[in-house]
Amino acid sequence: MRCAQGGGLSDERRQFREGIRLRAAERFASGEPSSVIAKELRVSVRSVQRWRRAWDRDGPRALRSAGSASPPRLSEAQFVQLEAELAKGPVAHGWPDQRWTLSRIKTVIGRRFHHSYTLQGVRKLLIRHGFSCRIPARRAVERDEEAIWGWGKETWPQVEGPRRRSTHGSSSRTSPASR
Repeated sequence: MRCAQGGGLSDERRQFREGIRLRAAERFASGEPSSVIAKELRVSVRSVQRWRRAWDRDGPRALRSAGSASPPRLSEAQFVQLEAELAKGPVAHGWPDQRWTLSRIKTVIGRRFHHSYTLQGVRKLLIRHGFSCRIPARRAVERDEEAIWGWGKETWPQVEGPRRRSTHGSSSRTSPASR
């Protein structure tokens, strides 16, 4: 499972999976069948068969992890700088309000570090470093509950349009009346 924009496996997860493959290699040497190995290691038989072919060809080193799919675009030092930029707030970077969005963070990364990320890549980068989505703790002072209720009762039904008719329909693609 290798994802674009550095969203693949973590180093810990990669080591865990390598450990499973190496345990399987020990059992290959003792001649255990693939189905038994798969059941005890809780993996698919097909994976064990693939590992066994690689082990037969190149030995245990064939089951070692190849490492990360690609190095992260932002180093740890650069991410620390990005955190400092985010702490300044969106207004300091030219946006009119105090909302950080993925597209704004993507723009800051591009301007500051000259790296291009997708929105999903920015999201994964932030999640990997412990950030999460935030929802305001309290409602806006300007919120008018009566206006919201009135809009829902009066305006929304006009926008939504009429409901479906109450008669039975037909599952046929063509209308029965047109036959």
